[in-house]
Amino acid sequence: MDESSPENRVSLSKDAVALRASDADRDRIAEILREALAEGRLTAEEHAERVGAAYEAKTVGELEPLVRDLPVGARHAAAPAPARPYDASVRPAASEAESLVAVFAGATRKGRWRPRPRTNVFALFGGVDIDLTEAVFEQREIVINVNCVFGGVEIKVPENVSVHGAGTGVFGAFDVRTSESPDPDAPVVVVTGMAVFGGVEAKTRRGKRLKNLRKSLG
Repeated sequence: MDESSPENRVSLSKDAVALRASDADRDRIAEILREALAEGRLTAEEHAERVGAAYEAKTVGELEPLVRDLPVGARHAAAPAPARPYDASVRPAASEAESLVAVFAGATRKGRWRPRPRTNVFALFGGVDIDLTEAVFEQREIVINVNCVFGGVEIKVPENVSVHGAGTGVFGAFDVRTSESPDPDAPVVVVTGMAVFGGVEAKTRRGKRLKNLRKSLG
């Protein structure tokens, strides 16, 4: 039986519809949309529109219609759960996330700032610049999840911090230059996501080093 048929769809209760959406809920919907784009179920324009709406959604009820016409959409939307980790060691708390959105505009994080365990980035005909070279790391792993459509995202990392990547480019470039810090206790920046007709670049900046590494991590 077709998963997308009415018999297999899960209806949200009134309480669930009114429930405030978490960053984990938004990430889960964005992942469903990304898979739908890769499978050809959505065009690039439809994907961009729905992802933008997902990251602006305030309630679970606003998220469910975005995936209602996709095979697994209703099941995922109806059961809020913790964010799916990149791997077994990356488990950011849903409440400890921030979002950077650039739609026909730009967004920047730089200087002496404290990155959250997870940062969600959405760029649509816009650019996002994330500079971690002077950031204060308060945890060992930072996950940056990027959805870039007709835009650009650049991530700069200190040279004594490890960088890992797992992303996809669709008529675009997802360029994450993996590097390992010689210090086994150094923080790790994990960059995931997708670039559609756009570009994502993450690289270490030579000459830029995180100071007081062990002190900042406690």
